[in-house]
Amino acid sequence: MSAPVFSNPDTLVSPPGYTQLVEVSGGKMVFIAGQVALDAAGVLVGPGNFALQADQVFRNLRLAMESRGGSFKDIIKISVFITDMAYLPAFREARDRHLADIKTPPASTLVQVAGLFRSDSMLEIEAVAWMAS
Repeated sequence: MSAPVFSNPDTLVSPPGYTQLVEVSGGKMVFIAGQVALDAAGVLVGPGNFALQADQVFRNLRLAMESRGGSFKDIIKISVFITDMAYLPAFREARDRHLADIKTPPASTLVQVAGLFRSDSMLEIEAVAWMAS
């Protein structure tokens, strides 16, 4: 059994104190840290605009997967943290658009939270992927 591989792709913000991706089982399983609407430079995309933030979060998830040679089809579980359930329709629209090519969507958990690590973040999604090939 190989040791976990920790990485921070250049396409994502370099986080202080944690790692964006952890691969286990020889790279077959990938854990993606919670993604918020920060671009690679650490600038929040869409302050006050849930739709823009949701698009950036899904963009970050795609970039994370692409950095390991994968795509959304490899994601088997997402955990969604949303600051207001009023954003649910906009979240579903963004999710359905970004996962449109996926025949079977991943398992999912969605919870409303009182706040995220930044008061201007409205959404965070973490994911687990299985890289079959």
